[in-house]
Amino acid sequence: MPQKAQVAGAVKRQRRATFQRSGSQQTKAALAQSATALWRTNGYAATTVADICKAAGVSRALFYFYFPSKEDLLFEVGIQSTRAAQDLAAKLSNGDHPLETIIHRVLDSLGRSMARNPADLVVETVLEGYRRQHRPAADPRTEPASRLFTDVFVRARADGRLAAEVDADHLSHLAQILVNEGARHWASGAYGEKSYADAVSADILALVAGFEAAAAKRD
Repeated sequence: MPQKAQVAGAVKRQRRATFQRSGSQQTKAALAQSATALWRTNGYAATTVADICKAAGVSRALFYFYFPSKEDLLFEVGIQSTRAAQDLAAKLSNGDHPLETIIHRVLDSLGRSMARNPADLVVETVLEGYRRQHRPAADPRTEPASRLFTDVFVRARADGRLAAEVDADHLSHLAQILVNEGARHWASGAYGEKSYADAVSADILALVAGFEAAAAKRD
């Protein structure tokens, strides 16, 4: 009997934990959706935490339980908006597609995501990512795992599409700088009629060619 009671208690605790996680995800999703809608309509700077809480139907105390500041929510929304591009990069890296095809398709996915938002919101998201990278305790999602092309370059090097001597980690780091800076330039209209994917993929492919050329010289 005591054993059955222990099992029942464990099941009850597990159900409670599952319910709490579900509620947490729903609340965070509601805050992210409400904030994004307000930012697109009123602008990032003009939208307050109180505005977001009112739209999401949650208290300020609950907002600050999940997000220490509006900037933290912005970063979370930015992570969510790049998820489709990251998933696509992971999927394509497992195939035998040419590097230029993978890079362009991933950047096109990211560009379409950015196009749904006003330019100032894109810029604010990029700048918040930079600020987090330079904090003493950086958010782990700003580290190598969040780079779009790490897996792509590692796998390309493994199967011979990229020279074995190329430092894939350093290459992915520099490529991510081009991704981020390209987003800022695109948002400011610096590329004119050229798409984000066309402009940034050309820069990344030039970077890859430079790494390949340096590797050939070392041979």
